[in-house]
Amino acid sequence: MASSGNKSINAKLVLLGDVGAGKSSLVLRFVKGQFVEFQESTIGAAFFSQTVAVNDATVKFEIWDTAGQERYHSLAPMYYRGAAAAIIVYDITNQASFDRAKKWVQELQSQGNPNMVMALAGNKSDLLDSKKVASEEARTYAQENGLFFIETSAKTATNVNDLFYEIATRLPRLQPAQNPSGMVLVDRPADRASSASCCS
Repeated sequence: MASSGNKSINAKLVLLGDVGAGKSSLVLRFVKGQFVEFQESTIGAAFFSQTVAVNDATVKFEIWDTAGQERYHSLAPMYYRGAAAAIIVYDITNQASFDRAKKWVQELQSQGNPNMVMALAGNKSDLLDSKKVASEEARTYAQENGLFFIETSAKTATNVNDLFYEIATRLPRLQPAQNPSGMVLVDRPADRASSASCCS
């Protein structure tokens, strides 16, 4: 810690998006600096943590990488409930994954935390020749819906760290307090998680 004025923040972050969009690859690149060509599909969700330093603060991301398969969709609210940030990932070579990303955005807007920082990440930017979703279309959509937009490549590491740093700088607690009576995100482990992990 450089100075005693450093504040430490825990921020729950959830990744949502279609199967195969590259959510796990983005997390693996950010947390471990690795890329696995043939990443197994996530079952349910995977948990990671990583710390970044921004604006005299240390942000510890508690990252939930959710499964993209439709059969796991009903579990998603358990992960995005109380999340400070969400990354909605789509594959730039797959229009259907972009359409699916829009559905996640709508779900978060109606059911997520209203102060959530949301990012739209167009992954696989290294596959420009196969690009199906125009950057402008995605950027316009993100602007209209209050998200920030970035194109990433987990494979080449392009913009991956930038994506997480940008989220860290936008977290409400790093902004000057404008509304002291507003909602405070309390970081506490979900009570249900501990009881649900037992036997059936």
